[in-house]
Amino acid sequence: MTHKSAEDDFALRWTKSSHSSNDGPDCVEVAAIPGSILVRDSKNPQGPRLSFAPGTWTSFLSHTTEH
Repeated sequence: MTHKSAEDDFALRWTKSSHSSNDGPDCVEVAAIPGSILVRDSKNPQGPRLSFAPGTWTSFLSHTTEH
């Protein structure tokens, strides 16, 4: 699911992934809204965003930190 609203940019606190770099092509940012975690490409902040349920996001993170 995608979530996009120009008003959200002013209210959201986007956090860049610690695995992203300023000179690399893979930069991801996340922000939390009630009931969802939003994910976007930091190099395209006005582009599409993915929306995940908090439980789904937590499950994803647990799998990524296992390696």
